Amino acid sequence: MLRAESLTKKVSSPEGELTILADVSFDIARGESAAIVGPSGAGKSTLLALLAGLDEPSSGKVWLNGVELTALDEDGRAGLRNREVGFIFQSFHLLPSLTAVENVMLPLELSASPNAEQQARAALTEVGLEHRLRHYPRQLSGGEKQRVAIARAFVSQPSLLFADEPTGNLDNKTGERILHLLFDLNAAAGTTLVLVTHDLEAADRCSRRLELAGGRLVTETEPA
Repeated sequence: MLRAESLTKKVSSPEGELTILADVSFDIARGESAAIVGPSGAGKSTLLALLAGLDEPSSGKVWLNGVELTALDEDGRAGLRNREVGFIFQSFHLLPSLTAVENVMLPLELSASPNAEQQARAALTEVGLEHRLRHYPRQLSGGEKQRVAIARAFVSQPSLLFADEPTGNLDNKTGERILHLLFDLNAAAGTTLVLVTHDLEAADRCSRRLELAGGRLVTETEPA
């Protein structure tokens, strides 16, 4: 489903060229769940951005569902993401001017999917927010915002889901509920999941763990 080959990312700085990622390679099979872990500054979010085609590597390649993502132009990468990928972010990334149901409808409308509102309502009901359809993000708690984001990520039935620290802005109890919801929905949908997290308990729920340190892949393990 997802393949990284010798991914390297370098950036310029006043101190000279910095290497954020260096020669990272791995494969993730369809339906697998993989946690990307490591200390702050290890390159986790940069790697996720490269895997999703939100950023371009200095060298190396990414394949997504058999298509070489790094060979596409910006429009091609965006089209592939719209068809194949869902996202959940630490900061929710909900549009403040749209209601919960309108936020969930957005990816469906971008892909001209029929019955967008009906699908969005069903997705919000699945995450327990059928009573918050017309609420704006400012009227929702942190946990509710993340549930809207989860509904938006799953509503277009993506084959691959990227989750970047999805509980990072939530208290422990709310974060635990969100993780249960995320993994339950992911298992039901059979989606391939790539989870960036500092939470080792969350990482243990995944079938594999990829550990980064200093921009390099240092270990690749399967939790017992």
